Amino acid sequence: FCRPIALVGLSFSGAIGLTFLLLGCALEQYGVYWPLFVLIFYILSPIPTFISRRLSDDSDAASNACRELACFFTTGIVVSAFGLPIILARVALIQWGACGLVMAGNAVIFLTILGFFLVFGGGDDFSWEQW
Repeated sequence: FCRPIALVGLSFSGAIGLTFLLLGCALEQYGVYWPLFVLIFYILSPIPTFISRRLSDDSDAASNACRELACFFTTGIVVSAFGLPIILARVALIQWGACGLVMAGNAVIFLTILGFFLVFGGGDDFSWEQW
């Protein structure tokens, strides 16, 4: 498929995910901005993959330790992003409705990040490594 169209789709889905996150914070019945701390996880989640792709040797078809460690760290970051709103709702810092909106935003944002790596991570002429 066409990569500029994919870029527009990824931008649109990222905007929808952030809208869910902001709705979970800014709606009048919720009004608490603690869930915005998941933005830290959005920033941290692609970093292990960036580092492993830069350091790993692509000539070996078998799995290597650097990529496996990056997958482990990325999984921990993603699970933490889903766990933080649940913990905040459990200790009554946010309401459960806000937790649901933040979880929906998390799902959309992390699928957008995954889509970015699937579309632009091929290592060809039009890859993220140029940016």
